[in-house]
Amino acid sequence: MPEPAFRFLEYVFLAFLYLFLLRVLRAVWVELREPALAASRSELAEPAPLAAGPPTGRHKARGAPGQLAVLGPDQAGAATYPLADELTIGRAPGCTVPLESDSFVSQFHARVFRRGDEYWVEDLGSTNGTLVNGRRVNGAVPLQRGDRLQLGRSVLELQK
Repeated sequence: MPEPAFRFLEYVFLAFLYLFLLRVLRAVWVELREPALAASRSELAEPAPLAAGPPTGRHKARGAPGQLAVLGPDQAGAATYPLADELTIGRAPGCTVPLESDSFVSQFHARVFRRGDEYWVEDLGSTNGTLVNGRRVNGAVPLQRGDRLQLGRSVLELQK
């Protein structure tokens, strides 16, 4: 093999090696950082008073959702899951809300979690993304009763 061609291949190999290392570092960074929180609907409507603190009781807020129902496509009304401090949604066997039949859902697609008296949803880096009422989720966003989540072809709704 001629010397210039060999040198060119060495440089191409080094470039691919550096790109691979940058990709690995980016993946580690994404996994380690705290998810960005979007402003809740109540914060957007009116600013909170300075003296207000977090709620102290473990009671459910009035109008807060109580369960997550799978509406479709395959399991129309067949499954409901009570909301806990955290639910994972995906095709993996360990998920709290398994959606094995939807091939457009990632293994660990999204999570619904409670922060104070509100429930929030965040996408876990899925390929097809997560939609709340037709809008793509970027970071963690608050949920209310009646909100619809779309993951792949599956639709879930927060119910009373």
